[in-house]
Amino acid sequence: MNDIQIMNHAANNIRILAASMVEKAKSGHPGGAMGGADFINVLFSEYLVWDPSDPTWTGRDRFFLDPGHMSPMLYAALTLQGRFTLDEIQQLRQWGSPCPGHPELDVVRGIENSSGPLGQGHAMAAGAAVAEKFLEARLGHEVMQHHIFAYISDGGVEEEISQGVGRIAGKLALDNLIMFYDANDIQLSTEVNKVMREDTAAKYRAWNWTVMEIDGNDVKQIREALDKAIAGTGKPVLIIGKTVMGKGALKADGTSYEHSIKTHGAPLGDGAYVNTIKNLGGDPEKPFAIFDDVNKLYTDRAEALKKIVAKRKAAEAKWAKENPEKKKLMDEWFSGKAPKIDWSKVKQKPDSATRAASSACLKVLAQQVPNMICASADLSNSDKTDGFLKETHDLRPGDFSGAFFQAGVAELTMADMCIGMMLHGGVIAAMGTFFVFSDYMKPAVRIAALMGVPVKFIWTHDAFRVGEDGPTHEPVEQEAQIRLMEKLQNHKGQDSVRVFRPADCYETTVCWQMAMENMETPTALILSRQGIKCLPEGNDYEQARKGAYIVKGSDDNPDIVLVASGSEVSTLEDGTELLRKDGIRVRVVSAPSEGLFRRQPVGYQDNVLPYNVKKFGMTAGLPCTLEGLVGNGHNSHVFGMKSFGFSAPYKVLDEKLGFTGENVYTQVKEFLSE
Repeated sequence: MNDIQIMNHAANNIRILAASMVEKAKSGHPGGAMGGADFINVLFSEYLVWDPSDPTWTGRDRFFLDPGHMSPMLYAALTLQGRFTLDEIQQLRQWGSPCPGHPELDVVRGIENSSGPLGQGHAMAAGAAVAEKFLEARLGHEVMQHHIFAYISDGGVEEEISQGVGRIAGKLALDNLIMFYDANDIQLSTEVNKVMREDTAAKYRAWNWTVMEIDGNDVKQIREALDKAIAGTGKPVLIIGKTVMGKGALKADGTSYEHSIKTHGAPLGDGAYVNTIKNLGGDPEKPFAIFDDVNKLYTDRAEALKKIVAKRKAAEAKWAKENPEKKKLMDEWFSGKAPKIDWSKVKQKPDSATRAASSACLKVLAQQVPNMICASADLSNSDKTDGFLKETHDLRPGDFSGAFFQAGVAELTMADMCIGMMLHGGVIAAMGTFFVFSDYMKPAVRIAALMGVPVKFIWTHDAFRVGEDGPTHEPVEQEAQIRLMEKLQNHKGQDSVRVFRPADCYETTVCWQMAMENMETPTALILSRQGIKCLPEGNDYEQARKGAYIVKGSDDNPDIVLVASGSEVSTLEDGTELLRKDGIRVRVVSAPSEGLFRRQPVGYQDNVLPYNVKKFGMTAGLPCTLEGLVGNGHNSHVFGMKSFGFSAPYKVLDEKLGFTGENVYTQVKEFLSE
């Protein structure tokens, strides 16, 4: 066979394996995997640079799959690379299998991202491209000269997140980002032209992308496009490949099954499957096999990679010898360890808003953590991420020496790109916006938690005290939502996400310390717009590390325990002064993180929240936000919001809605008398 025939044979091998995985699982998506086999084969067998002996090598190219339902295509290609066994891929979608229905992060096996809802994968790729540019500006081209490849489908292009990725990647001129668009004209339940009439090529060109339109099943055209993209165009590259859904598939009667919607999301079925495998040159009785010539193709590539990687690593070694300080930084940044920070440099202003307290922390982080990128969704002067920005400048086309990512109004895109930065490695990413807009970010928060990516979410304007902006901008249910995620663990048994809502400026510093120390899972900081009176003098803020703790001045043998987080803690303190005048012994507990508190020894939990003592909670969110701490029986009561907010100055809202020391006094007195 000639060169092109071997490449087509290899693509058919991928098709056979992909279709067979789905058929054996009796579940999955064969059509797209079969259509995309040509591109993935060319990329993996001829272009993707990685080190088989060192798969986590920092200088490797990275491949981000956006349409996770096309996992059989990726697993098949990785099997040809030797990263999965034929036995393993036969367990697609089964319990305990390394081949779940949608790929999950596993860098050693070649999976750079968990592919969640469509659109997020290519946003992560764009973030990885930013990270590579950012690190190149600090370390040098010798160690940061790789490419970020992304694979997207019609659905990913349709998802709104593609608007943000297209705009930002084009604006930043990310010429290290190469994306293949598998344009097969078929979706899960309809044809693409039934839902989309836009000129995708023109759209991306308008965003400052280089666009190439090719036959996505033609080896020669795929090579030519990749050659041009890798040579560099000064812009991100979109290769629009017109492919055939279910390429090579035949029906049970032997007629063509290509272009069929039915191949998108279901096994081919007995007769169609057998005919398809035969048509592709495989044995339906033994479909899980690698053709000899295909095995040689990938073995030869592995040999070629030894020389390519050796040359790159020799250049890296020379660079390391000439730049020992940079080498030391690079090792630290890619170690995944928490950075060393002198927190004594943080200067807080008493009684300030916790968003302002966060700004003071970000100022120091910008000065002391040179591999940190902070982002904001066009709100830096309000979410106070400008504390970071004032110490640096924003990322710009051709100039990634700054460290602030101006995402514009695109919360989900921003979040996924920050996740991608951290998936790339070497970078710590944080991002800010209003807490109510965390709703836009929820899919990204969830996938970050699932993967265990330690991004930092900075959410300000934490409650109805946004005031005059009105109920559309006043979070009520949002804290309850993120607290639910606090109760989950990821597959590694780690906390899903750590959530902190600090009670004043000094507790904010401790919460930021914990956020920066947490390099295992995402961290969320929920911060106030308005100033908050500090807790009593002498309060031991280090106790916040336990998630919940007894505030200074509380009674040792209380008649009642008052529990809150955020600004409501100071409101409880106001009520406590009134209650003590009536001889009531009161304990106040600040609980910035229920999740962290529930991971403390049972003895500590019982000491802070005694079982046999009545408990009263106050929250500016839904009452259920605190029920995990306070309980919901006759011995407990939570005062919280029962409606959306209202438009008025926040002090008026406090009075009208009952978030005052006087109402704490009234509520507790009534509760104790029951």
